[in-house]
Amino acid sequence: MRTETTALLGSIAFLLLSSSCARMGNPDGGWYDDAPPRVLGASPADKGTGVKTNKVTIFFDEFIKLEDAANKVVVSPPQLEMPEIKTSGKRIVVELKDTLKENTTYTIDFSDAISDNNEGNPMGNYTYTFSTGTEIDTLEVSGYVLDAANLEPIKGILVGLYDDLSDTAFTRKPLMRVSRTDSRGHFVVRGIKEGRYRVYALQDADGNYLFNQKSEMLAYSHETFSPASRPDIRQDTIWRDSLHIDSIARIPYIHYYPDDIVLLAFQEKQTDRYLLKTERTDERKIGFFFSYGHAHLPAVRGLNFDAAGAFIIEPSQQQDTIYYWLRDTALINRDSLSLEAQYFMTDSSGVLVSRTDTIEAIPKMSYERRTKLKEKEMEKWQKEQEKKKKRGEPYDSVMPRPRLEMQLAAPSSLDPDRSIFIEVPTPLVRCDTAAIHLYSKIDSLWYRSAFHFSRVEGKLRQYELVAEWRPGVEYSLEIDSAAFEDIYGDVSGAMKQGIRVRPLDDYGTLAVNLSGIADTGIVVQLLNSSDAVVKQVRAEGSTAGLYYITPGKYYMRAFADTNGNNQWDTGDYAADRQAEAVYYYPKEIDCKAKWDLTLAWDLTARKRNLQKPGAITKQKPDKEKKLRNRNADRAAQLGIKYTR
Repeated sequence: MRTETTALLGSIAFLLLSSSCARMGNPDGGWYDDAPPRVLGASPADKGTGVKTNKVTIFFDEFIKLEDAANKVVVSPPQLEMPEIKTSGKRIVVELKDTLKENTTYTIDFSDAISDNNEGNPMGNYTYTFSTGTEIDTLEVSGYVLDAANLEPIKGILVGLYDDLSDTAFTRKPLMRVSRTDSRGHFVVRGIKEGRYRVYALQDADGNYLFNQKSEMLAYSHETFSPASRPDIRQDTIWRDSLHIDSIARIPYIHYYPDDIVLLAFQEKQTDRYLLKTERTDERKIGFFFSYGHAHLPAVRGLNFDAAGAFIIEPSQQQDTIYYWLRDTALINRDSLSLEAQYFMTDSSGVLVSRTDTIEAIPKMSYERRTKLKEKEMEKWQKEQEKKKKRGEPYDSVMPRPRLEMQLAAPSSLDPDRSIFIEVPTPLVRCDTAAIHLYSKIDSLWYRSAFHFSRVEGKLRQYELVAEWRPGVEYSLEIDSAAFEDIYGDVSGAMKQGIRVRPLDDYGTLAVNLSGIADTGIVVQLLNSSDAVVKQVRAEGSTAGLYYITPGKYYMRAFADTNGNNQWDTGDYAADRQAEAVYYYPKEIDCKAKWDLTLAWDLTARKRNLQKPGAITKQKPDKEKKLRNRNADRAAQLGIKYTR
């Protein structure tokens, strides 16, 4: 065999030399080393029994390297004290720090962490096993862990088993056998003995292998299973090169099951409440930022000023951010306001208790600095007026007050199912809706159009204008000067915005017939190529209609809105509540103008790990190194057959 290989390499060298002028595209150099490292032996021996030592040494046929051992190498049963894992030339040394358990099978799963030192050829999934008893437990279970919110595969999350089937085991004791998911969200838990188990997933923040923090992502199921195995046959494709199949081989193997477990992981809502910070970046308002909202807002008492009636309070919709707007200019101009804030926070036992803090609210910019900037603005304005006066142009003798700058979200091209929003920078004291006018153009004439204008619920400074927008019609939104006045006396200027509502021929329509689950209030979402929501509608019975769709490529997601709030909600382990179920339509949807598209969607026709289209899946599988294909491609370029 060696003689044949030498002759072959000699022929290749001759071909390269003789055709170097005519075939400049041929590759230079010899064959790549495409052989992964091989295990020569181990001490104690792999699958050895009666092992008493905590130190394991694995020997290889070449120099190797170990990538990201802390995250990729998993020891089972889990070790509360981190094992010491080292490489030295052609060997790996693993020293377990925990005391070995009697009559227990241990597995050290290296995943794809091992590769050779030169070409980086990955060894592939390798697991070393030994037992402290007289038998090796050989059963396995496998499956996938997905993010419950969007069915994204979760890489690197811990997956483990309990033979204690009680609901409290996950919070009382460490997982008994563990593994980690790969880049596809796939896991394999090995070294299992016969019995009945439950499976869990955990992003273990503190390394204790049990769920004890709300910040830890988790997945659980009440289903139990008994692992088993049977002989089976799989078909392996043997590639001649990167494009051509050489043959398909039938390979016997031991099939371990269940191998189709799907866990949906979620992170519980953060309900622990504490004050993150207070700040006064704008001298006119004091901000309180909490980790979680509460119906009772902080009670504020002034220590060096009278706080009675001094504020307009602006809470966020979640009431976790609260701004206290100062009404009085004298208080705004003070460089320090001392106040006492009483609020609710979570103590060490998880109970809400009242707490009182003293706060010094100091603006980002001092009053002296603000005054100097205003003086510079005044000087600049006066110089401009002097120039106008000298040129004989109209000029002002008194510097006007600054206008109340409004942000108008009114695009020139509007969808018929959209609203117009206006946001103001400061709280208003007056909003004159009589100074707001909407006109529609019909047959070259302008007519008044009805509309409804109101403040958006839960938002102090945002307003919504709702109208019956007719497709293909041109509108004009006009706001008179001084229509809005804020608490500091600043008023808005005049504003005019032309709006054209797009005609029906610009849109497509999508009707979806749902099946597969009982009607629990299904919300259907149309998604763009970034997995972001474009449109959302609540299904009526088993039918959902999506209208005014701009032509393009879309995807579709649905979730079971069990509490009827029109938004996806996470789970709660203590309350035994799973996250609301999410489903993906497995294909791309091509919406065209003037087309009415109808789709039938069985939400449960595919397993969850097979539903989300790859085009919008952000967690992509790790790229495998295909060094063997590099040699096959080289041989094809040289016109010779490559065999290995």
